[in-house]
Amino acid sequence: PGAMGWLQVVLALSAAVGCLAGEGNHEYTVGERVRLYVNKVGPYHNPQETYEYFKLPFCKPELGIEIKKKPMSIGEELEGHDLTESGYDLRFGQDVTPTKLCSQTLNKASSEAFSSAVAEHYWYQMYLDDLPIWGMVGEIYHGEGAADKDTDKFVFTHRRFTVAYNGKNVIEVNLVSENLQPIKPGVQLDFSYSVKWEPTQKPFAKRFERYLDNNFFEHQIHWFSIFNSFMMVIFLCGLVSLILLRTLRNDYAKFTREEDELERDRLGEDSGWKQVHGDVFRRPRFLPFFAALVGTGWQLIVIVGAAVIFAFFGEFHGEVYEERGELITVFIVCYALSSTVAGYASGSYYKQYFSALEERNSAWQQTMLATVLLLPCVVTVVILALNCVAVSYDTINTLPLGVIAKIFAIWLFVSFPLVIVGTLFGRHISGKHDFPCRVNAIPRGVPIGPWYAKPLVVIPLTGILPFGSIFIEMYFIFTSFWNYKFYYVYGFMMLVYFILIIVSVCTTIVAVYFILNAENYHWHWISFLASGSTAGYVFLYSIYYFYWKTKMSGLLQISFYFGYMGIFCLVLFIMCGTLGFAGSSAFVRRIYRNIKVD
Repeated sequence: PGAMGWLQVVLALSAAVGCLAGEGNHEYTVGERVRLYVNKVGPYHNPQETYEYFKLPFCKPELGIEIKKKPMSIGEELEGHDLTESGYDLRFGQDVTPTKLCSQTLNKASSEAFSSAVAEHYWYQMYLDDLPIWGMVGEIYHGEGAADKDTDKFVFTHRRFTVAYNGKNVIEVNLVSENLQPIKPGVQLDFSYSVKWEPTQKPFAKRFERYLDNNFFEHQIHWFSIFNSFMMVIFLCGLVSLILLRTLRNDYAKFTREEDELERDRLGEDSGWKQVHGDVFRRPRFLPFFAALVGTGWQLIVIVGAAVIFAFFGEFHGEVYEERGELITVFIVCYALSSTVAGYASGSYYKQYFSALEERNSAWQQTMLATVLLLPCVVTVVILALNCVAVSYDTINTLPLGVIAKIFAIWLFVSFPLVIVGTLFGRHISGKHDFPCRVNAIPRGVPIGPWYAKPLVVIPLTGILPFGSIFIEMYFIFTSFWNYKFYYVYGFMMLVYFILIIVSVCTTIVAVYFILNAENYHWHWISFLASGSTAGYVFLYSIYYFYWKTKMSGLLQISFYFGYMGIFCLVLFIMCGTLGFAGSSAFVRRIYRNIKVD
């Protein structure tokens, strides 16, 4: 009862915060106040280095409107939003002539703060009826001659808003920054604004389309990459089919010959994957940890698939790029609810290596704990380290204690119990000790195989083709995350996701076939690491992207970039590793099911 009570409190708080996060039905009557929120400010080239808007020494508007923070959802806070009432007075359908907001006289500290912001190309973000608005704090004068003998840095003091509306709805918002004033001590800055309302025929449903970069995301190279990946899938499927239909058929024929013919040819043919039939189903090393990885991998596969499908059908429930923090909220919900999958997969996999009597003394409890703690512990350590850096810089990316408490409560009262339930079901329903071949009591030695069948060669080579099928999409995903673009082509992402699954499975099957032919029966870890090596190439690509595609600088931004990329690649490693292992596990069971063993 206590746990259920806490869960109800957490869900109620989350629901209440989610309800407050919207602005009603986005419909206004003439003269009704339309709230303008200021969100954040920071250097343009460092997307994660963002601060509260009023951390810059802007004077606060003196129009009688209380400046207070807006309640936000968990997703909004995790995305680094900090919506605050701007103090601007905007009324639906009513123009505002240039109106003074406030005045301030710059002193040494405030002039240095503004000068530093202009030098680092600070930008700010506002929201009007959930539509984002961006503007620059100021400019550096680059013209001929001196605009001001004491400084070349200027701040914008007038903001001209042009708002397009259709009926009762706000459709577009444009901002023009004007009236540059020099930044130096003793200068008085008079901040002002004006508003112009213009009717439009553009429908409300299409008001966000202007923020989508169609020329970038739907470029010809994007389509070509998808076509190229499909060709790769066809090639790999053909290759695997060749192995299964031709090579294995010949192997079966060789291994089922008459005894005298087998004796005559034994010198030349007593080798290959059939020779390790007594060890190929031996339990892998560090079984509890490996089972936890497999369970977590299946959970991640479900999470990513569900999130991509949810985003793909955004037309029916609201596009995810239109709602702040919605996609992160979807990931949190999917993670919590899919914990049953993690427990079920790890529990059933672990159980299959033990008979009914042996299982009583097994370490299935360790497997369950490893499953529920593995990914959250790693992510928590990285996020807490990044949070310490954010605290030292006093940025809005610092996670509030309330958000941390909510996430911990979701993990403790939802995810943890579901992993336990999944583990129990997995152990008792599908964890069957039914391998096609018996396992020998004494492990067989692994001979020295050819160079191309050595794990140190097979593992890195296997990840090349899966990486080749997704690296173009990685460029678009990285650019949308690190360069202020809204990612919306979830159809492409869904295709790439399915291509990644097929390519990972096919390449790993080929790799395992080479490994088994070299009489190396340690295929479990090799298949997982081989398929997971795709994440290593993605991380190397992220290093290239950082140095050649961005202008990021500073400890905070570098920490956030490589911290997030590290988490992303870890998730990709576990997910791809599980895909490759699952495919090769089905392959191994299939080929050993039909051999004849004396």
